[in-house]
Amino acid sequence: MVSTPSVLFVCVHNAGRSQMAAGWLAHLAGDAVEVRSAGSLPGDRVNPAAVAAMAEVGVDISAAAPTVLTAEAVQASDVVITMGCGDACPVFPGKRYLDWDLPDPAGQDVDAVRPIRDEIEARIRGLLVELGTAPATG
Repeated sequence: MVSTPSVLFVCVHNAGRSQMAAGWLAHLAGDAVEVRSAGSLPGDRVNPAAVAAMAEVGVDISAAAPTVLTAEAVQASDVVITMGCGDACPVFPGKRYLDWDLPDPAGQDVDAVRPIRDEIEARIRGLLVELGTAPATG
């Protein structure tokens, strides 16, 4: 890995899981990891229940906006973590790909999103260990 690894989170709408994962990684890693997120069919806004659930734990993703997945974003990333985007994610040699099977928070209320948020946090903490990066906070 390079001195500052880059991670790209991808889900279909880039409005829930990938935004929460990007928020967690940015919050826990600080400047030690470059964080990106994108969607194969981006929505028009981040899921309000995801924003609310993350705010409960002190992670602000309210300014995030869904972004379209590009080949350039994948090429610029060391690790690509997909969350239900199927075959929409381009594959390039030399990249590390992980697929996190997580429930989709679309259409769910905050009570249903909290366990997804917590599972994502646990996976992000494990990813930090794999990357050799200590959490900056928490």
